Amino acid sequence: MANHAPATVTSARPTLLSATGLSVTVAGRRLVTGLSITVSAGELVCLLGANGAGKSLTLHTLAGLRAPADGQVSLCGRGITAWNRRERARRLGLLTQVSEDPFPGTVLEAVLIGRHPHVDAWQWETAADIEAAKCALADCDLEGFETRELGTLSGGERRRVALAAVLAQDPEVLLLDEPQNHLDPRHQLAVLRLLRARAEAGRATVVSLHDASLAARFADRAILLHGDGRWAFGTVADTLTAPALSEIYGVTVSEVDLGGRRHFLND
Repeated sequence: MANHAPATVTSARPTLLSATGLSVTVAGRRLVTGLSITVSAGELVCLLGANGAGKSLTLHTLAGLRAPADGQVSLCGRGITAWNRRERARRLGLLTQVSEDPFPGTVLEAVLIGRHPHVDAWQWETAADIEAAKCALADCDLEGFETRELGTLSGGERRRVALAAVLAQDPEVLLLDEPQNHLDPRHQLAVLRLLRARAEAGRATVVSLHDASLAARFADRAILLHGDGRWAFGTVADTLTAPALSEIYGVTVSEVDLGGRRHFLND
């Protein structure tokens, strides 16, 4: 499969994140070659690929945490390295695949870390910051957890706390690496509905997933990574196809229609 040029965006909404000629390497392996994408305000883009295809490294590169082998990333119209760390954190939030508890403490204290880019040096969080953190917790179905100790939470609850911290940060661009890790089916759907709502409120969102059926249901466009440099980018209708998914995952995938929704099944 040849690399695809960025799909045309017909909306007048601004481009908040873009990559041009982006190449990602690790340990001498070229995982992604010449990736060129745009993500506009109001868009939810899903990133799919087999384990080791470079999804996490691509998200980290888009976030400015690692330098690309080639190419460049722009955030809100400026090269991502042109922003200082605080400015960047006000505009871009990253949920990593594995989230470690930063310190022993309460759920509210952990989520308030997301407000730090908005708090001036040597200042404490304001009532507005605390309210933003509580709203993020409620959005993640964690209302009433504010005083719970992090060590008492399940894996799924900790994952939702980590997501709430990124939402409390209130960035224009969200990069989320498998936010459904450890979540039960109800919360998996709830998280994707939440991200869809955030996109429709004007955020630009890129989320890595393994479930192509959910990607087809909630995303506008998709990036497929083959892990050998090749990639594809386009609408979910054009990009998420049974042949393409069969190729990237190395299994036979079939598409079925259930209740008017596209579902992908492994044969």
